[in-house]
Amino acid sequence: MPIPWLTVLQSVPWSEVVRNAPKVAEGAKKLWKAVAKKSPPAHDDGTQAVPPPEPHSRAALEARLAALEATAGELENQMVASSELIKALAEQNAQLIERIDALRRRLRWLVVALLLIGGIAVVSGWPPLR
Repeated sequence: MPIPWLTVLQSVPWSEVVRNAPKVAEGAKKLWKAVAKKSPPAHDDGTQAVPPPEPHSRAALEARLAALEATAGELENQMVASSELIKALAEQNAQLIERIDALRRRLRWLVVALLLIGGIAVVSGWPPLR
């Protein structure tokens, strides 16, 4: 049985979401800047030990190195694209939160106005009772 959307929306702590939206957007911007400025490393930093290669020809090793460099380049491109997507989603999230907050304020004003109009109607005797 599917969960009713109203229940899901009521269970979201909107005040926390609104409060943390700027932090999320700023974090995504920092991630984007860090990834965009990062250049591919020139040499392996030695964090993983590479097993000694079996005796191969120089051409085979160079071909393997070229394939590994191409793979590393593709992974870097995917990382940059992913960080662009994260940045765009964070910005959209921030805009959505701002709009939701504006709608909440507008709804609050409408409720107050409706209560005032209803109070005035009751005091003035409208609609007339029979």
